[in-house]
Amino acid sequence: MSFPDIHRVVTGHDEHGNAIIVEDGPLKTVKDIEAIPGTRFHEVWSTESSPAFISRLQNDPTIGPVVLPPLKNGTRIRFVDIPPDTEEFLAHGKENMKDAFSNIGDEGASTVKGNSPHPLMHRTESVDYGIVIEGEMTLIVDKGEALLKPGSVVIQNGTNHAWANRSGKMCRMLFVLVDGKYEGELEKDLA
Repeated sequence: MSFPDIHRVVTGHDEHGNAIIVEDGPLKTVKDIEAIPGTRFHEVWSTESSPAFISRLQNDPTIGPVVLPPLKNGTRIRFVDIPPDTEEFLAHGKENMKDAFSNIGDEGASTVKGNSPHPLMHRTESVDYGIVIEGEMTLIVDKGEALLKPGSVVIQNGTNHAWANRSGKMCRMLFVLVDGKYEGELEKDLA
């Protein structure tokens, strides 16, 4: 199953402060994650700070390397197409995860170990909103899991997790990532 291309509209301001359409078309950056065949990142936008800097001239922040987490004090929005888990991936995927996460700019995010419940176990110091658009996904955490269907929303609070596609069909999710900071005791527990 192939999903339609993402269509992005970017607004801005002209020299008189009037709202204008700056861009109306396909995304500039779509990346296949080679170490996880069938996985595709669709980079929509990102910000570098909070509050976000708004100017007349907006450069496209998605041009350049794909990076998993948001920038410090920033945000990131992307669609991710996730293929069904295969027996091969479940049996041998753990061997490729350092490369997979390195390929998206965050090798340290992978937390997979020999006894991990899924090869994609990882953690980022961010609050991530994950919304299932099409298909089904299972969220796996250290002590539990939840089945997600279209319209399901996950608020992932910097937890160790994986996305398992047990449905046999492609899944498309939308993610909004917000930079975070672990607090005191939790930061010590995770060190």
